[in-house]
Amino acid sequence: MSVYYTLCFLAALAIFIAFANQYVVKIQTTIAITAGSMLISALLVLFGKLGWFNLEPLAVKTMESIDFQNFLLKGILGFLLFAGGLGINLKALRSQKWEITILSIVATLLSTLLIGYGFWFIAKLLGWELPLVYCMLFGALISPTDPIAVLAIVKKMKAPPQIAIQIEGESLFNDGVGLVIFATVFAVAFGGVEPTFGSVAGLFLHEALGGILFGAVLGLIAHVMISATDDGSLELLLTLCIPTAGFALANMIGVSGALAMVVTGIMIGNWTRHSGFSEQSRHHLDHFWELMDQFLNALLFLLIGLALVLLELAWQDWILLVIAVPLCLAARFISVSLPYMAFRKFRNYNTFSVRILTWGGLRGGLAMAMALALPSGVMMIPEHNVDLRQVILVMTYSVVMFSIVVQGMTITPMITAAKKACGDY
Repeated sequence: MSVYYTLCFLAALAIFIAFANQYVVKIQTTIAITAGSMLISALLVLFGKLGWFNLEPLAVKTMESIDFQNFLLKGILGFLLFAGGLGINLKALRSQKWEITILSIVATLLSTLLIGYGFWFIAKLLGWELPLVYCMLFGALISPTDPIAVLAIVKKMKAPPQIAIQIEGESLFNDGVGLVIFATVFAVAFGGVEPTFGSVAGLFLHEALGGILFGAVLGLIAHVMISATDDGSLELLLTLCIPTAGFALANMIGVSGALAMVVTGIMIGNWTRHSGFSEQSRHHLDHFWELMDQFLNALLFLLIGLALVLLELAWQDWILLVIAVPLCLAARFISVSLPYMAFRKFRNYNTFSVRILTWGGLRGGLAMAMALALPSGVMMIPEHNVDLRQVILVMTYSVVMFSIVVQGMTITPMITAAKKACGDY
């Protein structure tokens, strides 16, 4: 069966789970799809072990045929980030520009270092001598938050605007920043780049600043072309060129396509929306990209749950699986709390801001895609024949599933408490 047909059937499965959820469990849709697909994966593995309906090899073959890493990092990520950028209110973003900038860059870098060194130190206590650069790889790929699932809850419950814009802005920008950090550490680990401050900073700035500048130029070109036509269908088709050809070109010239899509999305959503589209076209723009975002997210979260069949757990993996979640939560709390100590010297914030940003900082498909991008056959613990890719994939999966299912389902009481604290309840 072709990859296209496979994706067609998987997309139908994701929509079927979403349909059943509204009558059975009635939880947030992306959480339901992830939990449902993980349950399907677990049953396939269990039935295979018991000798019943041995479909596990077929499921593994299907997942491997999709190439999750290329499908997300070089494919639908552009659509998801562009759609997210379209929905950002630039006026609200400006009011929180320093907070979002620091959380996206400084907090992500700090989290990478805390998780990397924490992983290295814990492994040393367990008697495993791990290369620090491999530990930093895990820190880099797991630090960017991907709160797509919780954003729906935040909007549905009308969370305090100050908190909502921080979650939205940080999640979009630190996806791009996280990819740049990961690419930089990856180049040091496997690309022969010398780990000097100059080389690492140069690589980081090239991807990050290059992506922002490319996105600004792309947004300007799109604005001029959209403003020059009154054909509503052509206007939508022009926006479709941005996360397709535009995203591909950014990746080809070596700049951050993720950051480019966020910048272009914000420009189109806040500038072109008001001066380049008619009122009817604006309605079509919002409806089209909201539908595209929901469809691709449904497919993405289904694939995250089904990725369980790709894991092969050794005894060392169980130990790392247990320590991964508290390590990442602690690093997230510290990396958010420290900037807030400085923020509070200049502005008052909701007392639940740090807790919501910590617990609502979900990890998702981006982390899984980066973990699957690691080369196999590299021994992380040679004396125990433990593969780097498998170890990091297991740790990443445990954090992703915990954050989506547990954190995503329990964030609601915090948002309710935050609303009460600011008198909006």
